[in-house]
Amino acid sequence: MPAANQTSVLFVCLGNICRSPTAEGVFTELAQRAGQADAILVDSCGTSNWHIGSTPDPRAIVAAAERGYNISYLRARQVNVSDFDTFDYILAMDEDNLAELQSLCPGDYRGHLSLFLDFAPDTPLTDVPDPYYKGDQGFAEVLDLVESASAGLLQRIVGGHS
Repeated sequence: MPAANQTSVLFVCLGNICRSPTAEGVFTELAQRAGQADAILVDSCGTSNWHIGSTPDPRAIVAAAERGYNISYLRARQVNVSDFDTFDYILAMDEDNLAELQSLCPGDYRGHLSLFLDFAPDTPLTDVPDPYYKGDQGFAEVLDLVESASAGLLQRIVGGHS
């Protein structure tokens, strides 16, 4: 549970082993570098239960480490309805996961539910592509997109815009 003065952010993909843990690691590091680590609670999860308890994909761990992000300690979990009580921002990596989240979302949720790339206005993409079958270049592309969207999200949160 976030402290009263914390903003909470949840990143969501399908299995919580590639895109969303990468986003969690990148955003956590950017918040720390900006002196906002205590002000922002960050987590990630998946809409499926396929990988509960698993570490991120080894290729995601390596790609993140090459850019200075440690995601090796993260463990996959599945989204649940109580997340809507906890998180101010729930950000899906793609349209399919957003649709799943919208179907779970309580009618009284007052947070921000959207695609993560909504915070990366310089990209024409709406979805962070799943790198699982794309090799090393797919993981590098995910990092490029996640870094861009993370910078935009951090600016939104620190700037206090809703």
